[in-house]
Amino acid sequence: MPGPVMESELPVEPQSLKKLSFKSLKRALDLFSPTHGQFPPPDPESKKIRVSHKLNTEYAGFRNVSPEDAARAAKSQAQQAPIPSNALTLLGPQQSNDTQKGGPRKDLVITSTGQPRGQTDAGGQGRITAIVPSHVTSERNMSTSAIMERIPSRWPRPVWHAPWKNYRVISGHLGWVRSVAVDPSNTWFCTGSADRTIKIWDLASGRLRLTLTGHIDQVRGLAVSSKHTYMFSAGDDKLVKCWDLEQNKVIRSYHGHLSGVYCLALHPTIDILLTGGRDSVCRLWDVRSKVQIRALTGHDNTVCSVFTRPTDPQVITGSHDSTIKMWDLRTGRTMSTLTHHKKSVRAMAPHPNEDSFVSASAENIKKFSLPRGEFMHNMLSQQKTIINTAAVNEEGVLATAGDNGSLWFWDWTSGHNFQQAQTIVQPGSLDSEAGIYAMTYDLTGSRLITCEADKTIKMWKEDDTATPETHPLHFKPPRDMRRF
Repeated sequence: MPGPVMESELPVEPQSLKKLSFKSLKRALDLFSPTHGQFPPPDPESKKIRVSHKLNTEYAGFRNVSPEDAARAAKSQAQQAPIPSNALTLLGPQQSNDTQKGGPRKDLVITSTGQPRGQTDAGGQGRITAIVPSHVTSERNMSTSAIMERIPSRWPRPVWHAPWKNYRVISGHLGWVRSVAVDPSNTWFCTGSADRTIKIWDLASGRLRLTLTGHIDQVRGLAVSSKHTYMFSAGDDKLVKCWDLEQNKVIRSYHGHLSGVYCLALHPTIDILLTGGRDSVCRLWDVRSKVQIRALTGHDNTVCSVFTRPTDPQVITGSHDSTIKMWDLRTGRTMSTLTHHKKSVRAMAPHPNEDSFVSASAENIKKFSLPRGEFMHNMLSQQKTIINTAAVNEEGVLATAGDNGSLWFWDWTSGHNFQQAQTIVQPGSLDSEAGIYAMTYDLTGSRLITCEADKTIKMWKEDDTATPETHPLHFKPPRDMRRF
């Protein structure tokens, strides 16, 4: 004989949605209603105020229409083709002959069919006509696309730039060309390669002048001093070397990096050399005494780009940890950290005249102002590749290049991409060797030098035959400004 059924084993009757709603309403009333009953009846005075305000807001234009205006609109409408119901019509200067203010006036005529509640037309077809004068404005009128005035974009219009073309290909290296620097006299430039050599080329003719050997791994960074006859180089062999160009040999080496050195820069006013490497540290060296002045620590990954300024912040570094840090040279402390990027910041380029710079990571280029590092805007297109290098000249032409061999040119002020070029892999190289690793402008800004993975150096210049008519500017301002 079965035992007694426990209360917990009884089937639970599912409650309906209506019952649950009433239960929730009752709980809300018990909590918030002082009378524990129904909600208090609405106040008739407040309801009257709300209705009058709504009528005044939505129908003020119709209530102020005089019978003469309505009759004139009906007469002009009878002479035209029939208008479908619920139509919006703008009377032009020829249709509205209102001379009270010394000229024609554009009025908004709204017609609809139905039972007449206002002025009807002469035909007696039950069409209601109302005129909204042009001087009457309301929220409903301003939201009508027919009379909404187009607001001009505040985005700056780009300056027209001539397209750039490749005019010279220089071969001579036996490995990837990883770095480039131009002489301050603008007569020669030097390149460092994965074949462990540094070659000096004539800028005008592209002929090889000199080959320097001394590194035991690829040369990733080069800089030429404007105050001394020195050239500085850095590479994956952890070495930073100072070359005397009068003797064409190494006179100093700077020891201290624990891993490969990826970038280097010279301070514009004082004899300080800055190097950044895979040990996540940016080191400051005294050029003369080979002493390490300071080690700027704070990045969590490789420091792959650095540039300097004569005023604070004097050092700006970009890292594979996707941050940009601004440093105070006197204290060695971080002034600010920019975290706008989501991926490695592989390239940075300061403007030669303005207090601003760009930073580039994979598929993203951002512009910041100096000295505070305020974000200005993104570039208006996305270069779908890992961007390795960037350079800008005094005319405001920004060039960025990436791993897939794409070379894009931008207008500095507006961020408009006006040209997209693709480097051609030289015969004997693989298609995957189309990457561009380094580039720079000469001192005049009229020549661009790119260092590529097909072991060549390419030189670019503006097309002299291009005009705004042959190469028009196709610019469409963005609808919104994305911050990240």
